[in-house]
Amino acid sequence: MKAAGIIGYKKSGKTTLGVRLARELTGMGYRVGVLKHASRVINFAEADTSRYKAHAEIVSAISPGESEIILKGKKGIEEILGYYECDVVLIEGFKREKTFPKIVCLRREDEKKELLDGLELFTASFNKGISDFDIMNDIHVRIMAEKVMEKGFKLPKQDCGRCGHKTCFDLARDLVRGKATVEKCVAQTVSLRVNGNVHALDPATAQQIRDSIVRWLPSIDGCTKKIEIDLLDENSC
Repeated sequence: MKAAGIIGYKKSGKTTLGVRLARELTGMGYRVGVLKHASRVINFAEADTSRYKAHAEIVSAISPGESEIILKGKKGIEEILGYYECDVVLIEGFKREKTFPKIVCLRREDEKKELLDGLELFTASFNKGISDFDIMNDIHVRIMAEKVMEKGFKLPKQDCGRCGHKTCFDLARDLVRGKATVEKCVAQTVSLRVNGNVHALDPATAQQIRDSIVRWLPSIDGCTKKIEIDLLDENSC
C-alpha cells in the first residue's frame, strides 16, 4: 500500500488538495483511502446510533449508500490502516509522524522552516510563486498524483534497526531522497492478511517468516517475487 501525508496549517488547502488528489487517483484506476486527523470529537451522523458509543468498543452503521465504523479509544495510524483495502492512502494532518512522505501545503513561504523535515515530496499552495505546485492547477494535480504513486510508502514505526538505519525516520528520509528502497524494511517484505484485512507484523516475526520461506524456495522450479500462502483455521469462528 502506498501512502503520502498532506500537512500544513489551517486554511492552507490540505483538504482541497486531498479531495483533488483522491479524484485524480481514482480516475487513474487506483483504490484510494483517506485518513484524516480530527481535532474535535467525532460524531456519528445518525443520533440514535451514536448513543451506543459510551458503552461499546466498536459501533458500526450501514445505510443503503455507505457504511461507517467508530472504534472506541485513540488508535495509532498503523492500527487504523489495518482496516484499509486500497492501493494508496492520503493521510491529512499528523505533522509529527515520521514514517511516510509528505506533501506540504503552504500559506506563506516562511512556513517552510517550520514544516519541512526531510520527508517532503514537494510543496503546494493556492498562492503562486511560493511552492512547487499550484493546488488549483489540474495539470499540477495530475503530476502530484503520479509522484504520490511513484514515491509513496508507509513504514511500520518499529525503529528495529534491522534495515541499517537507527530509526524508521532515518530510513524514510533516505527513501524520499532516493538513497534507499522500501525493500530495506524487513516488515515491508512480509504482510499478513486476515479475513481480508492487512495486519502489521513486528520485524522479528516478519524476519523469521521470510527466512523460513526463502530457505525452502530453492526446491521449487522457477523464480517469483510475490508469494501468497492461504492458512485456513477450521476451528476459528
